[in-house]
Amino acid sequence: MKTKTPSALPRVVFCLLLLFLAGCGPAERGEEDEPVGGYHEAILTHAPEVPPPTGYTTTQKVIVRMEVVEKVMRLADGVDYTFWTFGGKVPGQFVRVREGDMVEFYLDNHPDNKLPHNIDLHAVTGPGGGAEASMTAPGHTTQFTFKALNPGLYVYHCATAPVGMHIANGMYGLILVEPREGLPEVDKEFYIMQSEFYTKEDFGTPGVTSFDMQKALDENPDYVVFNGSVGANMGDQAMQVNVGETVRLYVGNIGPSLVSSFHVIGEIFDKVYVEGGTLVNENVQSTAIPAGGSAIIEFKCEVPGTLTVVDHSVFRAFNKGAIAQIHVNGEENVAVFTGKQKDAVYLPEGSAVQSITPAAEDKPVPERSFNERMELGKILYEGNCAACHQKNGQGLPGAFPPVAGSDYLMARTDKGAGIILFGLSGEIHVNGVAYDGIMPRMMLSDDEIANVLTYVRNTWGNQGDLVSAAEVAAVRAKGE
Repeated sequence: MKTKTPSALPRVVFCLLLLFLAGCGPAERGEEDEPVGGYHEAILTHAPEVPPPTGYTTTQKVIVRMEVVEKVMRLADGVDYTFWTFGGKVPGQFVRVREGDMVEFYLDNHPDNKLPHNIDLHAVTGPGGGAEASMTAPGHTTQFTFKALNPGLYVYHCATAPVGMHIANGMYGLILVEPREGLPEVDKEFYIMQSEFYTKEDFGTPGVTSFDMQKALDENPDYVVFNGSVGANMGDQAMQVNVGETVRLYVGNIGPSLVSSFHVIGEIFDKVYVEGGTLVNENVQSTAIPAGGSAIIEFKCEVPGTLTVVDHSVFRAFNKGAIAQIHVNGEENVAVFTGKQKDAVYLPEGSAVQSITPAAEDKPVPERSFNERMELGKILYEGNCAACHQKNGQGLPGAFPPVAGSDYLMARTDKGAGIILFGLSGEIHVNGVAYDGIMPRMMLSDDEIANVLTYVRNTWGNQGDLVSAAEVAAVRAKGE
């Protein structure tokens, strides 16, 4: 009679039992093996909003659903672009989970799209960061699951070939994996993503534009922006906080080529979670964020005013669009900052008009409505004029004349276009007060000048009318 061979399973169990009795049994379950205690669908938000802290203390199954949509949207004033998006906007939606969570991810590719897409989440441990598991044709949905092993702030992006083109067209965002113990509580949190656009036409050229591969290969972007477009968070769209509040910025830089020198004018970063990880630096003025990287930044707002967010490679900020604003509302705090206490005219070099830069060749643009020019003009004024003439147009006594209630401005037959186009020097009288200084010429298009003049001539008690780009063009044609 043949002896029956024992199965492998009883032998394994027997060996484990012997090891356990010998004091060498399996280790106790650690936090990394914490059982799933529930499930929920993730709250996803568009920039600059951030989902609330997770708030739970046990591992969860978190369901994330994200849709890819190809659509035409605004890149800059008068400029549209065919974006490829996660969630219908650029950047893609912010995802927030907890360390140890099981994330069940669904990627929907809208049936009207023309191309397949996928997603590579830098928070994923696995082939392609999920890209291999999520290649999705138009009209299809794919699903995969990953465990959020490492806390930190991570970039995600499309990784369909050509990868650079999919990224440059708008397919990126951030996913935060909170540490198990959570992050320290703050009053306000915001989501900021820096990115580049390489377009067929130069910066500001009106119309619908598209991706230029050669400019991308040369790493020469026409636009470097925060949150998907020029002025996305300027003026009325600025982030809002109050004096005394603590602020946390979740900042990503997708590139696809440039390193960001991230800076907030008028603030010092109390803490920077370097590269979005656990290393914390303190009392930082600017922080480098590599392409495909991130940083978590914390500071407290001590005084009211407008904080200007920039890439401190400053031509990107003031000439390519990498600029945003945080409005801090509240009472003055003269113990921290007094504002200007004294100002006097100092002109040792004479009074010749100085030019900031030669004016660019102006191109015809469609005329705008009064309301459009008022809205766009406010953003331009706050970004270009408020430093001298002040936010409310009151000017600075002895130095910069007021534009609020200005008899000089309102009496000019050119509606003020010549001042911006050609500069101004020598003594003038505004509301009966003499000013003798220099106004440099500004590099603004006819459309932009029409916007800012319409805004100034119809604000702060000024009773003006619509200024058209054609009127500005006529003044430009006459010359100085």
